Amino acid sequence: MHNTLLAKQYAHRTIRNYTQEMRFLFSHYYDLLPSAISQQDITNYICFIIKEHGVGREKCHQVAQSCSFYFKHVYPSPFIIPAAFYPRKNHKLPQVFSVAQIQQLLAVITNQKHLMMVSLFYGTGLRMNELRNLKLADIDSKSYQVKVVAGKGGKDRFTILPKHLLEPLRNYYKNCRPGVYLFEGQRKDLPMHERSIQHFVQTYIGKIGLGDKDYSAHTLRHSFATHLLDNGTDIHTIKELLGHSNLATTMIYLHLQQTKRQAIVSPFDAVMQAAL
Repeated sequence: MHNTLLAKQYAHRTIRNYTQEMRFLFSHYYDLLPSAISQQDITNYICFIIKEHGVGREKCHQVAQSCSFYFKHVYPSPFIIPAAFYPRKNHKLPQVFSVAQIQQLLAVITNQKHLMMVSLFYGTGLRMNELRNLKLADIDSKSYQVKVVAGKGGKDRFTILPKHLLEPLRNYYKNCRPGVYLFEGQRKDLPMHERSIQHFVQTYIGKIGLGDKDYSAHTLRHSFATHLLDNGTDIHTIKELLGHSNLATTMIYLHLQQTKRQAIVSPFDAVMQAAL
């Protein structure tokens, strides 16, 4: 399975996650050969990890993706229908920072490196791994754009670089002198670890009183898209900036848009106004 994923040029993280999930499955059914594992066995395993380990939808989806890949490309089985394992789609709307909350968040960050990372999360709409792996060569200061190399799905794209971040970026470079990666970890040749980034972002979110809510570094990406929409940017442009493959994924931000919703007049208000 590892070699098949590698040959298909899946991301290192995907290879690790898929192979790990299949190890867990095979360990659970240690007395069965892969050829003997049935569709019902996989369903029972997913029910087991939900009941015994309290896993959520994301974990179940990852198990389903791993089984789907294995029984399609590694050990094809006509008796297993991978689509049957996927949990129902979650229609929960993501959290979004208001403009005032973004201003509060930026104001409480005193560390220059942290401030630059949070600013880029919000100013460019990058995903976590895209920001981590950002290199100096990916910053195009003349065109005010950032090149995302091998983003999700192995796709390259461009997103915007805020003009107000150019000078702070230059100051950051002068003070921190990064080598290859814009945001390095303990080792100069490696990017900063995801857990470290999540930790400091959550710390600052807590400082503005939102620590008990469902906010994270990814909320900055949702806020980037929603605020662009509020400011009149068309949905297709936002789709390209975010690197979405499907427009339906981007359409969720229409539900979060504030300007149009605030302009709507309830028919009840219209009736009451007419009665005055």
